[in-house]
Amino acid sequence: MTVLELGLYAALLAGVGSAVWRRPTVALYLFVVGLALHNAVMAALYAAGVRGTTLTAITAWKEILLAVALVRIGRDAWHDRRLPFRPALVDWLAIAFAALVVVYALIPQSVLDGQAGHKAVGLALRHDLVPVGAFFLGRSLLLTRDDLRRLGWTLLGVAALVAGVGLADAYAVSIGWWRTNGVIDYFHRHLGYDYHGTGTRLEGGPKGAVYGLPENFIYNVGGDKPFLRRLVSTFLSPLASGYLFVVALLVAAAALRRHWIVVALSVVTAAGLLWTFSRSSLIALAAGLVVLALVRRRPVELAAAVVVVGVAFGWAHLFPKIAPTGNWTKVDLEYQQRIATSAPTDFGATSASEPSLHSHWVSLREGARTTVHHPQGFGLGNVGQTASRTGTPIKAGESNYTELGAELGVLGALLWIAWGSALLAGLVRAGRSDPWAAGLAAAFAAVLALAVQTDVIGDPWIAYCIWGFAGALTLRTSPQVRLATAEAPAVASS
Repeated sequence: MTVLELGLYAALLAGVGSAVWRRPTVALYLFVVGLALHNAVMAALYAAGVRGTTLTAITAWKEILLAVALVRIGRDAWHDRRLPFRPALVDWLAIAFAALVVVYALIPQSVLDGQAGHKAVGLALRHDLVPVGAFFLGRSLLLTRDDLRRLGWTLLGVAALVAGVGLADAYAVSIGWWRTNGVIDYFHRHLGYDYHGTGTRLEGGPKGAVYGLPENFIYNVGGDKPFLRRLVSTFLSPLASGYLFVVALLVAAAALRRHWIVVALSVVTAAGLLWTFSRSSLIALAAGLVVLALVRRRPVELAAAVVVVGVAFGWAHLFPKIAPTGNWTKVDLEYQQRIATSAPTDFGATSASEPSLHSHWVSLREGARTTVHHPQGFGLGNVGQTASRTGTPIKAGESNYTELGAELGVLGALLWIAWGSALLAGLVRAGRSDPWAAGLAAAFAAVLALAVQTDVIGDPWIAYCIWGFAGALTLRTSPQVRLATAEAPAVASS
């Protein structure tokens, strides 16, 4: 069976890879659509019996297609004896960051007091370098007006689809189905995540490992009360879904015409964003609208940002009254009692001591403290998702800035901040004459804000799509886009 599975996968990948080789721009479309469906498809394959190295090979489709696109671009640059873009500060900062990542991957862990093994280092290397690769893919593409329009429609269409599926799931599908459909085992046994959400299982008896659905699948209102269902959809995550919705809404607001289809898709997407119950995503949307207002010098976006902030606070009180609910299992309750503390906890969504908000704050504070007290960093693989998956002691978590600081030292964190700032500045400059760049500037600003309290590049959709789009639109001007025709080569020759 494994031979057949790999054969079918190889044939499909060869066809798709051939399309990317002929026109690297195709990779952007595949990332927008494919990465939105990735987790759901991989979990379904796991449940169907596709396991181990076979499933690992299938999950690597995104890295393979990115490599194919970059190799094609590199081959053309070598043949033409010139780069497909004129190097600027933003490019040198990206190269410097990537070089530092590679250097830290080669430094023995013992030198930096790190404890990551080879697998953790490899996962961290991929985690840190994917945005760089996606950025240079975008920098090398000359997107035509038709490309931008099609990508914009694809982005909004995918967001509305993910939102629609998630809304239907939240009300029509029992949480019990999620506990038994293979998602728990996919996250725990294949990816190695140590989640302790509802559907808790005891591996190896009462004293064995405990695992369940991701904690953020639901919103805990405290005690043994029914929990609130959040939209998780095909991403299997309310946060990753929310990030897609924020980006799609900002791009649609900036660049897509006010056609009734755009309005309808945006309404569905906005509803999906609300049902993720991701307060940080709503605040990031407001921040993106502020940036959009500044770039376009229009007060309407600023007013919209104020409205979004008001909606965010109002929704925090309304959602618990209308949200779909679910009940804890007996094992869930027993586990919660086992780990319960006497510390006072307020489960109100706007309270500073609410467990999720408190956890983010503590993680950010401790990560910053670790970076300051260990400025050389601990090396790759000692932070965040990577450390969690590989059983490595976690030196910092959640925030991209503190994670990179704990991994790559103060220099790595500063390079990351400088690169992100330069990229945002390039998008802002381009956005003054190009609505697509303006939308991406707003979306990129929202992502940078989200990175303060979460590992945004740990979400493959963000790492591949946002950095790819940002690379394609930074330092570009409206006349360049207008002069590009549908027949223009996929790789820029300027």
